[in-house]
Amino acid sequence: MATGPAANRSPLPLTSAPTRGSKMAAAMERLRCLLVLLLWLRGTDSFYVPGVAPINFHRNDPVEIKAVKLTSSRTQLPYEYYSLPFCQPTKITYKAENLGEVLRGDRIVNTPFQVSMNVEKKCEVLCNFPNKPVTLTVEQSKLIAERIREDYYVHLIADNLPVATRLEFYSNREEEEKKKEKDVQFEHGYRLGFMDGNKFYLHNHLSFILYYHREDVEENQEPTYRVVRFEVIPQSIKQEDLKADEKGMCTLPEATGSAPQEIDPSKENQMLFTYSVHWEESDVKWASRWDTYLTMSDVQIHWFSIINSVVVVFFLSGILSMIIIRTLRKDIANYNKEDDIEDTMEESGWKLVHGDVFRPPQYPMILSSLLGSGIQLFCMILIVIFVAMLGMLSPSSRGALMTTACFLFMFMGVFGGFFAGRLYRTLKGHRWKKGAFCTATLYPGVVFGICFVLNCFIWGKHSSGAVPFPTMVALLCMWFGISLPLVYLGYYFGFRKQPYDNPVRTNQIPRQIPEQRWYMNKFVGILMAGILPFGAMFIELFFIFSAIWENQFYYLFGFLFLVFIILVVSCSQISIVMVYFQLCAEDYRWWWRTFLVSGGSAFYVLIYAIFYFVNKLDIVEFIPSLLYFGYTALMVLSFWLLTGTIGFYAAYMFVRKIYAAVKID
Repeated sequence: MATGPAANRSPLPLTSAPTRGSKMAAAMERLRCLLVLLLWLRGTDSFYVPGVAPINFHRNDPVEIKAVKLTSSRTQLPYEYYSLPFCQPTKITYKAENLGEVLRGDRIVNTPFQVSMNVEKKCEVLCNFPNKPVTLTVEQSKLIAERIREDYYVHLIADNLPVATRLEFYSNREEEEKKKEKDVQFEHGYRLGFMDGNKFYLHNHLSFILYYHREDVEENQEPTYRVVRFEVIPQSIKQEDLKADEKGMCTLPEATGSAPQEIDPSKENQMLFTYSVHWEESDVKWASRWDTYLTMSDVQIHWFSIINSVVVVFFLSGILSMIIIRTLRKDIANYNKEDDIEDTMEESGWKLVHGDVFRPPQYPMILSSLLGSGIQLFCMILIVIFVAMLGMLSPSSRGALMTTACFLFMFMGVFGGFFAGRLYRTLKGHRWKKGAFCTATLYPGVVFGICFVLNCFIWGKHSSGAVPFPTMVALLCMWFGISLPLVYLGYYFGFRKQPYDNPVRTNQIPRQIPEQRWYMNKFVGILMAGILPFGAMFIELFFIFSAIWENQFYYLFGFLFLVFIILVVSCSQISIVMVYFQLCAEDYRWWWRTFLVSGGSAFYVLIYAIFYFVNKLDIVEFIPSLLYFGYTALMVLSFWLLTGTIGFYAAYMFVRKIYAAVKID
């Protein structure tokens, strides 16, 4: 279902022979519609374009409640819903999942909750008979108590909408306003239970509140409804206070007079699982039903802070550009003066290393392989962010973002292979088959190795976050059946293509490199070069970390696309400045150094990840800590490859440009 300005656009009239004027008009119309679409995407309220078709319900139609998983930000280990002794339906049916859902640890399964559209339920026993409550064994009681201690949340869905718990609180307003208005926020899922001292209490009664939107229909037709919000109020109520009758109905006690359902891990426990259903009509339309979930973050950060960082980065980039351009023009003008050859010969600077600046570095195969993987990452991230910005990878399409990223990385192997092959030939490489194999396996092999080791630890915990063996085999088949052949194909054509045209010849004897100042050290260069690109993205980094480690939704892809463009610009400019200083110091070994230094912002990402772990997360156990730092290492490695590749190609273009501008005898 198309929404927004693009859907209302009338088709262009067909003509037998379009004139130049009509072509211009059509182009202007397309441009106008594109601008309107981009402005529409900028709005925060209508940012999300639903990716699935709506389901219309009539009164009494069943609305299926499904379980997704149990999660905790303290352990980072998701578990299946039925890993705990919840009430089970007669037949357990798992939903067929895509690759992204499996990698996220989602195991969507049916539940015994009986919910019908616009039908109220006061209180109903979920399973077993009222005179025969659920009995938890000592082992089951211990397991539930452990999950409550680890602060686990239960995630359910109704009509593909995740359940949310409403939180109401007063903000820092004036005293008079406090009495009138409360701030409402939502958190994903509901808490499994709570602790009071050393005692554990289970939320055994769920009050579902579902909101529906009544659709406009003709007079004679039966009214149709669409689910637009799914809330839950979890309660802990002792078995005796529920007062269940023989028909499976129960009576909820008064809030003040009820005792919570305690779970004693040292003995068997008896309880009733109950639920109630309440329906409310809502003005929210189906296309906007995700807005509630996309504003769940309890951290209020203003757009001003993001725009402020963007302005600062642009300002600093502009200053750098002006300085480097003015200095370069002066250098080139001095070097090209032919009237005073002696002074020119005595000049020091980047012209003196013209005979060595394009000398091939050590390990050209590994360098070209890493840069090829960087190109793969760059193409994949650019396409994913752009497509997500257009709303095609919405939160309702579970796992779509991760699935798309995996497949795109595989298919982008042809571009990675092409760029790696051409650079390898430029660096006087000859073993193209070995180079192609290195490109296809070096970075993916490191990622697969780290993920496999982490997966073994997750397997040991029996978590649903462990990638099943068939999925692992499928990923290996994708790697060797799709990515590897495409890398070979791209590498073959890249290696056969004319190598990059270097403007000056390389001397046979290498020039001696003078002793370098302390600030030309590699590590100092990494620290200096990483500040500006990291400054462009550290605010978005907070949102991304919250989405990954605290089960939040990330949806600010419009700003992320802008930040990505600024990251590319700032990495390129910093890389050019650093390679210019290095060549002015008569150090021509810039190939590897530029690649390493341009990825300096990855070092700051690592520092920020450690800061986030210490200050934001409550992880104390070994395996969750190992998972956090293992996946963080992969993120830092990938970010280093991405920024290093951007900086390398910017510096390479810059070096070729400046040496083509001076006259070399």
